Amino acid sequence: MKILFVLECSGFLANGTTTSCRRFAEELNKRGHEVKIVGCRIRDDFEYPYYYVVNDYNMWPFNGLIRNDGFQFTHVDNKLLYELIKSVDVVHLFLPFKLESNARLIADQLGVPVTCAFHLQPNSITSAIHLCNNFFNWILYKSFHKYLYNWVSFVHCPSEMIKNKLISVGYDNELRVMSNGISEFWHKVPANRQYGDKFVVTMVGRLSKEKRQDLLIKAVRHSKYEKNIQLVLCGDGPNKRKLKKQIKKLNFTNEPVIQFLSQEQLREFLSSVDLYAHCSDAEIEGLSCVEAFACGVVPVISNSKLSATHTFSLCDESLFKHGRYKDLMKKIEYWYENKEKREEYSLKYEESAKEYALGKQVTLFEEFLNDAILFNKEKKDKQSLNNRKKDKKKRKKIFKKLYKQGVIEEMPKI
Repeated sequence: MKILFVLECSGFLANGTTTSCRRFAEELNKRGHEVKIVGCRIRDDFEYPYYYVVNDYNMWPFNGLIRNDGFQFTHVDNKLLYELIKSVDVVHLFLPFKLESNARLIADQLGVPVTCAFHLQPNSITSAIHLCNNFFNWILYKSFHKYLYNWVSFVHCPSEMIKNKLISVGYDNELRVMSNGISEFWHKVPANRQYGDKFVVTMVGRLSKEKRQDLLIKAVRHSKYEKNIQLVLCGDGPNKRKLKKQIKKLNFTNEPVIQFLSQEQLREFLSSVDLYAHCSDAEIEGLSCVEAFACGVVPVISNSKLSATHTFSLCDESLFKHGRYKDLMKKIEYWYENKEKREEYSLKYEESAKEYALGKQVTLFEEFLNDAILFNKEKKDKQSLNNRKKDKKKRKKIFKKLYKQGVIEEMPKI
């Protein structure tokens, strides 16, 4: 298959959606498919032969804030999208924004099947702007549906939790559940213990409000074993300064460390730590947790109903009550006191990580794309069934510009 991935922030590695996009693209290419990616300028050492850059959108004075959150909006290059889409068998969209919407409109006009992924949980947006309640989240779910998902038959859901949520708010698509998967890279490796005989507790992820690193900081500080615990937060993000202030106020015996590590450094570090905490209020999947226990670290996970990560738990001691730092503290102390059980469950979690292997998930994704192509050929999908009267003006506007630019020789019938 020839596939096009469309994702604005594919040039930023500091978010899970980009990681998923890149992993799937590389694995599909290994299997003989040709996957092209279109997105913003690359900010790391990612080298990919079929990457196409769209100019960044300047949102001054908010550029720093948006990029700090691991995102980048782009201009829409319809000429580039047209040239890429006409040469592929299927288009896969990652987020409900302008670049994806225009790609969908162009693909629809050209008769190329389109699939989507649901990676952006509304809670992540509303939490960042301090409007996290059911009403505003419901509005965003509905807006995403009206803007993009209503026009596409096949939608990739990274977890059962988000699938059930989409059904509850009225999404009637073909919702396919498949993990974003972890690569073979994530496994336990020989590693030195950087913090000696300290009991090392860590959390990996973007430093943002909904990830709730603040709970972990409180739990460690109030533990009766605080003097023997070293807390390390791995990541970067908009909440970094706030978390540093919180740490300073609490006067730790062993001051917690906040650091950003490369993938190689992170794997080695995770292979040496004692406990992993995942405290998020909202999480569509939470693969950083899987990567951790693939490296042999026992996790303690929030049981939040808005987070799918708690489904990874293998025992009650690996779950704590959502938002309750005292319960998290008790679970940390339990694993501190029960070294033998920790070693036993370290092996069990390592084994369970194999269920989320990238290879398995990409096989499901291939079936997903093939089904979308077949439905498009048989005129069964929404692209064929919907009348598209609302789209007519939008498509006409795009193709008029393409005609004026000389990209197409004549205006198509719209």
